[in-house]
Amino acid sequence: MDELRHRVAALEGAGPAGAARHHWLRSTGSVLLILLASLLSLLSVVAVWADSIVRDTDRYVATVGPLARNPAVQKAVTNRVTTVVLDQIDVEKLVKDLERAASQKGAPDAAAKLLGGLTGPITGGLKSLVGDTVERVVSSRVFDTVWVDANRRAHSALDKALTGESGGAVSVENGQVAIDVAPLVKEVKDRLVSAGLGPAALIPAVHTDFVVFASKDIGRVRTYLRVLEIIGNWLPVVAVLIAALGVYLAVNRRRALIGAALGVLAAMVVLGVALTVMRAIYLDHLPVGASRAAAAAVFDALVRFLRAGVRAVGALALVTAAGAFLVGPSPVAVRVRTGCGRGIGAVRDVAVSAGLPLGAVGRFVHRFKRWIGVVILAVAAIVLFTWSYPTTAVVVWTLVIVLVAFAIREFLDTGPGSARSAAPSATPSA
Repeated sequence: MDELRHRVAALEGAGPAGAARHHWLRSTGSVLLILLASLLSLLSVVAVWADSIVRDTDRYVATVGPLARNPAVQKAVTNRVTTVVLDQIDVEKLVKDLERAASQKGAPDAAAKLLGGLTGPITGGLKSLVGDTVERVVSSRVFDTVWVDANRRAHSALDKALTGESGGAVSVENGQVAIDVAPLVKEVKDRLVSAGLGPAALIPAVHTDFVVFASKDIGRVRTYLRVLEIIGNWLPVVAVLIAALGVYLAVNRRRALIGAALGVLAAMVVLGVALTVMRAIYLDHLPVGASRAAAAAVFDALVRFLRAGVRAVGALALVTAAGAFLVGPSPVAVRVRTGCGRGIGAVRDVAVSAGLPLGAVGRFVHRFKRWIGVVILAVAAIVLFTWSYPTTAVVVWTLVIVLVAFAIREFLDTGPGSARSAAPSATPSA
């Protein structure tokens, strides 16, 4: 008996210590996994964006398409095309041809010499004419069509651009991503000829580049994007699985879920701040002569869907944290649940009193209430995970539909006493 008492005492003394050690290991592993999942969620958003830019032509065109209507980009393209067109027109030769023609027509020598001194005014007038023509072209629907078509055709070469290979309508050279705008030069040439400027017909086919993005660090950025593009389809799944494992290992899984959601939210805030900082750094290191306004517009367009992804994931994380909190035992959560339940119950009582039959349906919903909730959440999760590029609006509307579904479930749940209350009412009527 004494030996058994000693063994029982030893086991009782070791039990709490062993449990505490076990809980500490689980908590530590859970925290580490949740932190890793938060970091991977940040990389996942960037990876999905990089993968969509490379593989999805419509997504890429939707990214760069709005640039055709941006005033800063239009001005930069106008200046570039105007310079190229003027470089192809030999003003001095044009003046000499005028002077020679005047002499052949028998004009006085003074008049011919006067024409020879018009190089400056003719240059200024020609620059004004070409500039106005280019501006009209760039401001018209022609530029929209040329811009979108060129970028759609160029998308097949975008992978080469990201991997550093030259060729195609998109090229990466000297730290620049450039797009060939030769169709615009041809359109301007045709309009100048139609306006009566005969020498414009001599302008050859000119291939000139409009720099979309320029940075001395583009080689390093290109490498990172290439890696993220390769793992873009798998990284979000890995992040979700690691977060789920972290929540499963936690001693208090509801609190762990809140922590994981807040960790993802914090990661999205960090990514949003990083994009703002990167924008400022990029604009401060533009090449000499580059348009700051156009560069800002291009940067904002390229990261527009990335920012949308950051907001969508952040909203989903916030909704998840709020939902996990509201199902907990805190006084605020209990009051919210109680208030909603009483309000829906009052509406249900009024509907039942008015003759709405909920007998069998109410009993079924009450019996499988938990599973119905699981199905609602599972369907919402499937919708969000299978949606190509969910936005904040998609997350908000999904939340609204989920809340409505839970409200309907609560409305249909007549409680455990519905079957018993239905029986006495049936007896007298019989």
